[in-house]
Amino acid sequence: MVTAKQNLRLQKIVTLIGIVLFITKMVAWYLTGSVAILTDALESTVNVIAGLIGVYSLYVSAKPKDKDHPYGHGKAEFISAAVEGTLIAVAGFIIVYEALNNLIHPHTIQKLDYGILLVAATAIINFITGAVCIRVGTNNNSAALIASGKHLQTDTWSTIGIIIGLGIIYFTNIWWIDSAVAILFAFIIMFTGYKIVRTSIAGIMDEADETLIKKMVALLNGNRRENWIDLHNLRIIQYGSKLHVDCHLTVPWYLNVHEAHKEIDELSALVRTEFGESLELFVHSDGCLPFSCPICTKQNCPVRQHPFEKTVEWTPDNISSDSKHQL
Repeated sequence: MVTAKQNLRLQKIVTLIGIVLFITKMVAWYLTGSVAILTDALESTVNVIAGLIGVYSLYVSAKPKDKDHPYGHGKAEFISAAVEGTLIAVAGFIIVYEALNNLIHPHTIQKLDYGILLVAATAIINFITGAVCIRVGTNNNSAALIASGKHLQTDTWSTIGIIIGLGIIYFTNIWWIDSAVAILFAFIIMFTGYKIVRTSIAGIMDEADETLIKKMVALLNGNRRENWIDLHNLRIIQYGSKLHVDCHLTVPWYLNVHEAHKEIDELSALVRTEFGESLELFVHSDGCLPFSCPICTKQNCPVRQHPFEKTVEWTPDNISSDSKHQL
């Protein structure tokens, strides 16, 4: 709950910053008449709208589990990220339209020095804010914050490109560069929107996160206990700031309920050291079978039926399989 409140508080700050920066860019556009600055300001309107959506989604995702939502409300963050990515892509199309219109009906740009200074200030603030969002979002597993951070940093790079273009115009008086720069960065913005939408849809559809699974496999292989004969049927699903993990752990069949539960507790403690308290881990214990003996490293096993032959290295493939490991 503390993590969810932290995410929500940061998103509110991001939204407030977005409103201030949008006003600043509109002032810069009013002073200069630059279509590149106007398109940057239009992109900032997306920041504001997406920020408000992000605040609402984080408010929803912070709600505790209930009868209707046994896994919590974290999926709302993925929906927020999908909307934000779509808005980013739409902003890119609007920028292209405005830039092409300016090429057909060009106009003189003025007071470029003031415009460059104001836009440069927004770029610095955006980059710092975006970096904070990505760092906190990564630590708290918040798709909404990560999407906001990437959006803000993309806005920063597009703003830098616009500043470079404005600088060239300032020294050369080649006015069509204004539209050319706007079109170039519009395509970058659209591609970023596509990536955010793609990631959010993957989360909504519970697509397997290969990076996360590889990280889990490396952790388990490096800290394996002798009673952990095999681990299979691993599933990792993200619900907002929480990771839901379930798996089957094969232990010696003669362990009593308390002894088997102790092995599960050790597994849970290990995973939490790496993934934190935002993790929900559900482990089903299985008893070993005779075909488990050749891969079992337990020494002095009183019921061993076959000699040990080799250790089966856990991999993303076999740890995700729904059957016990064997040679």
